[in-house]
Amino acid sequence: MANLTGNKQLSRAKLMEVKLSSLLEVTKAININFSTAELLEIFENVLKNQLNIGKLVLFSLDTEWRCLLKFGIDTAVDVSVVKEFKNIKEISPIEIVNKTLKTFDIVVPVFHKERPLAYVLIGDLNEDKLEMSPTIKHLPFIQTLTNLIVVAIENKRLAKENIKQAAVQKELELASEMQSMLFPSSLPKNSSLEIDALYLPHQQVGGDYYDFIKLNDNEVAFCMADVSGKGVAAALLMSNFQANLRILFNYTTSLTELVQELNTKVMANAKGEKFITLFIAKYNLVTKVLNYINCGHNPPLIMNDKTVSLLKIGCTGLGMFDELIKVKEGIVTLGARTTILCYTDGVVEVENEKGEDFGIESLRKILLASNEQSMKKVNDTIIEKLDAHRKVNPYIDDITLFSCRIF
Repeated sequence: MANLTGNKQLSRAKLMEVKLSSLLEVTKAININFSTAELLEIFENVLKNQLNIGKLVLFSLDTEWRCLLKFGIDTAVDVSVVKEFKNIKEISPIEIVNKTLKTFDIVVPVFHKERPLAYVLIGDLNEDKLEMSPTIKHLPFIQTLTNLIVVAIENKRLAKENIKQAAVQKELELASEMQSMLFPSSLPKNSSLEIDALYLPHQQVGGDYYDFIKLNDNEVAFCMADVSGKGVAAALLMSNFQANLRILFNYTTSLTELVQELNTKVMANAKGEKFITLFIAKYNLVTKVLNYINCGHNPPLIMNDKTVSLLKIGCTGLGMFDELIKVKEGIVTLGARTTILCYTDGVVEVENEKGEDFGIESLRKILLASNEQSMKKVNDTIIEKLDAHRKVNPYIDDITLFSCRIF
């Protein structure tokens, strides 16, 4: 009897040593940043060779549930983890009809607070090898060991994601800096013209664009454009568009020829998947004549003598059709202190808590009250009114303003 007791104590001591050395080995492996494959190799060795588990499957939650490790089973493990184990919170015998699971005896859940991290299925338990029942003695240890391994692997995944996100963030910051270079570095404020512009991208980069170009001593051009969609793809298309527009102005000052050629470029680059709305104008400082084409863009407001109208004449957006069949050019002779307000749809489509758009009428009222205000003050007022209108609602699109006063 004493000999039997001594053997049991020896077995317990041996088992305790196995468990402690296993935990130490795993901890060291985690600290020196072993790969996921190396951690799983240690895990398999402990369970198979030291605790005599004959069959095991480890499911782990990444972005979705997947089988991270299996041994002792040749067939694929086709199991809906959420469906089969969602109600299992404690170590439990498997009582599921699923054919794949019938060969397993125990499911060991691993949780972090209320969030499931992993489920371990084990079977073919050799309960005599260490003269004690693994079902009773080993399972809490297996749960602890699995927790260590799974959390370590999750931390490695999150670290990689953080590095990737940091790289993406850096690229977005660079793209944002590059995009800011597309906009004019300075805008005129003199006896002939006063211009102010404002751009608030919804994301770090966006698809809105404005420009001001001095064509010659007597003529200037300005424009506002908006790519369908948001983000990096829209920004890339817009940067290409800006380059083409500036190049084309070196060859022609005809707005009709310009927009037709731009349409061809947009079709070639976007392949019909995106389009660009554009308002483009050419102004003669001597004759006071404004020529413009509105290519499907939100119509700019023009105010003279307390009368506000819209600059609508033009054609369809660019990149919608292979050819612009019919292009109309608007011509307006401007009086002193004429104000022109260009904007993108992100401005007028800002909604309040009732789902009501900010709308063109709100811009018209701001413009009517702005006769003695600077263009910067007009733009700042619009943003203030937008913020008051939307309250807690977020902006859902890029916000771009281009305000011009002609003396």
